[in-house]
Amino acid sequence: MIETLKDKTAIVGVGHTEYSKDSGRSEMSLAVEAILKAVSDAGLKPSDIDGIAKYTMDNNSEIDIAANLGIPALRFFGEVGYGGGGGPVGSVLLGAMAVATGMANCVVAFRAMNERSGRGTPRYGQASVRKGSPGVNAYQEPFGLFSPAQMVALAARRHMHLYGTKSEHFGAIAVACRTHAQTNPNAVMRNRPMTIEDHQNSRMIADPLHLLDCCLETDGGAAVVIASAERAKDLKHKPVYITSGAFGAGGWNIHRVVKNVQSPETESTVVGKALFARAGISHKDIDVCFLYDHFTPLVLMAFEELGFCKRGEGGPFVSDGKLLHGKGSLPFNTSGGNLSEGYIHGMENIVEAVRQLRGQAINQVKDAEVALVTSGNGVPNTGMILRG
Repeated sequence: MIETLKDKTAIVGVGHTEYSKDSGRSEMSLAVEAILKAVSDAGLKPSDIDGIAKYTMDNNSEIDIAANLGIPALRFFGEVGYGGGGGPVGSVLLGAMAVATGMANCVVAFRAMNERSGRGTPRYGQASVRKGSPGVNAYQEPFGLFSPAQMVALAARRHMHLYGTKSEHFGAIAVACRTHAQTNPNAVMRNRPMTIEDHQNSRMIADPLHLLDCCLETDGGAAVVIASAERAKDLKHKPVYITSGAFGAGGWNIHRVVKNVQSPETESTVVGKALFARAGISHKDIDVCFLYDHFTPLVLMAFEELGFCKRGEGGPFVSDGKLLHGKGSLPFNTSGGNLSEGYIHGMENIVEAVRQLRGQAINQVKDAEVALVTSGNGVPNTGMILRG
């Protein structure tokens, strides 16, 4: 994404399904519901959509989506690769680039999955029932390295050793998300408040990660509609402009390999530098932020790598209350995020960012005008800065 794309496109519609532990529905049904709600929210019809952008991990075909929506023809379709949640922001940026270059007029970016009930997305930790371990797994699983939590745990312990980071620092991130979920009727963890003591007393998953350091597994779908800035002015809601975007990848952090917490450059530093330079703003201009919260240690590290604080200072940075809506200077994942609203690979965070900049959020940040959204901290990363 280059600087000439600045504010050329806008998110004009958002929608999502119920977030649940067992949808009892197909992933296609979830995707279609989320997209129809986003299209309606924009004041458009399915026939107005001529582009679809998706995350490669999504099991729904663009052609099948179009057929189920009654879209007469697609002028653009594309996918963003990589695991670990790197795709939702990336798919929005693909849609923005397609619209800005005239490849399409209105693009839907979506994510839908039965992650919790397991009817769609492949599961981790299945070595005992597989005939061998394919690919890079063959070098990891014989030594007991099966799950993302185990990989993050190793990086978290290294960060703790190097910088004095404490488990309570990770807990502050989890508590902020859970606090925000308590007022969100869509949140899976509503009416289940959490304290730092609850975090510390939750069972250990992969030392030093407790259960409450880990994101939810959720069934559901979420979607957004992207249109040109000019067309957005005539649609139903206040446009939310895509002011900058960036992709970041490299040899510092390879998918399913332990994150290097000492490297001076990571996928997040690449994204952060590009985002702020292309938007022409600084960190202090961010009114509300949405970082991909799959595991709390990587959120803490992302704040460092994105430039909000220096390497090693993430613990004190996140634990002084600044992440809390209504109290802090940098409200974070105000609908509950992957940790407490629902895990749709972070697409739900994009929906919430749009609502914040429209002034429609439940935990509304006063005078919110600029939001940062990232996907995939710890693996190839994507990010964007939105402006209301």
